[in-house]
Amino acid sequence: MALAEAPGSYGAAGRAARRARTLSLGSVPPPAMILLGIVSVQVGAGLAKHLFERLPPTSVVSIRLLASALVLGFLARKGLRTILRDHSWSSLAVVAGYGVALAGMNFAFYQALSRIPLGVAVTIEFLGPLSVAIVGSRRPRDLLWVALAGAGVVMLARGGGDVNLAGIVFALVAAIGWACYILLTAATGRRIPGTTGLALASIIGTLVMLPGGLAAGGGAVFDPALLLIGLGVGLLSSVIPYSLELEALRRVPARVFGILMSLEPAVAALVGVVVLGEILTGRQWVAIGCVIVACAGATRSQKEPPEAPEA
Repeated sequence: MALAEAPGSYGAAGRAARRARTLSLGSVPPPAMILLGIVSVQVGAGLAKHLFERLPPTSVVSIRLLASALVLGFLARKGLRTILRDHSWSSLAVVAGYGVALAGMNFAFYQALSRIPLGVAVTIEFLGPLSVAIVGSRRPRDLLWVALAGAGVVMLARGGGDVNLAGIVFALVAAIGWACYILLTAATGRRIPGTTGLALASIIGTLVMLPGGLAAGGGAVFDPALLLIGLGVGLLSSVIPYSLELEALRRVPARVFGILMSLEPAVAALVGVVVLGEILTGRQWVAIGCVIVACAGATRSQKEPPEAPEA
């Protein structure tokens, strides 16, 4: 009987394995993974903005970072156990700066998000990676991308509607935080392999933000329903896109990845319309288009690095 059943069992196991391979990330085209990651981040941001009606932005940031730290800390638990023993204090200082940049970037972005539309906030925040790309290139024609992005931001700042100066300033601070985050991600990746550095930075960022988040939110922070939504924000905004982007980066050049990521302001604006009902003016859409073209152009002119950091 066992011999008679073996072929069928083997065939079923083979079919299951083929189905698993078909459903794995490896079977998804990299552009689709990048787009899914972008949508996940912006839907998470839209969900977070809904929480602002019941929790202040500082508390929402704290819950998001806590959710990310718990998931990433669990995944990197083996590396975290030995990180103090295996790495120098200078490396740990870089990771600490990475965590502070992560906390500051998210804090400033959520403060901007509570004041201006999602698409506008993300567009201005994109000046951070644009600046890193242009400084790394140093080509004369990059001045064109700087001028185009600057024109886009000026149009957004003077676009009226739901845009105010405080929101613009917080979005610019978030852009600075994102630039620091990019540089410290690379520095951490050179010192600490895998996701251990990211997990430790997430824990540090959570510890930085959590006291303020608890103080600002009071007892509402411990509402189980709000905590569950906050967990969803953390998964959508951090864990899912990180996983998709890391897999995509293994299979596409960094330049292609950067160009596709330039679509994020447009996706953010669309999510703002669909999820939050934030209708943008024609002038704001043109401004977003200017920043997207500037980001794509600056990324396209970059030289491929000889070796990308593992993180």
